[in-house]
Amino acid sequence: MKNVIFDFGNVLVQWHPEKVYAEHFGDEARAWWFLRHVCDAAWRNRIDAGESTAACIEELKAQQPEYAEAIELYRSRWREMLTDEVPGMREVINDLRNRGHEIYGLTNWSMETFPAARERFGILQMIDRYVVSGAEGLVKPDARLFRVLLDRYHLQAEECVFVDDNPDNVAAANALGMEGIVFTGADSLRKYLGI
Repeated sequence: MKNVIFDFGNVLVQWHPEKVYAEHFGDEARAWWFLRHVCDAAWRNRIDAGESTAACIEELKAQQPEYAEAIELYRSRWREMLTDEVPGMREVINDLRNRGHEIYGLTNWSMETFPAARERFGILQMIDRYVVSGAEGLVKPDARLFRVLLDRYHLQAEECVFVDDNPDNVAAANALGMEGIVFTGADSLRKYLGI
């Protein structure tokens, strides 16, 4: 392995919208239902692919007015959904660098919020070669987004390890010839990488 490519959300930075929604609804199960059926993955992917957050929110509020207040939280309380750095990952990046590995990032993230998140979390500033979905109009697991990263930084897929918490994204990386790893924590990643 020459290059290690990290996803950002829930690999380097903890993203937990369910905590905000559990507080709002007073019920964790209802929060998860809301994130699966109202502000669902397909809707969030539109924002991560570069669509206006405000426009997506207003459209969804018009479609499901009974959830208008909860839908609005996705914009007004997004900072609270990012809670902290993932424990141990700052050290993993440093150890990989010290062993001569090149570090990259590939994330599904809106460009409306990514700059503020990068400023807030030092671990994101440790990676200066990355691709953000919102800037490209593509989201993982679309192979075209992976190819943007490979082409931009002149990487060979077979020389890359890709780390993501989403198995679908890992499968897409594997299909391109990378070695994909489903992230479950810093300790297990260390064991897998042998560092």
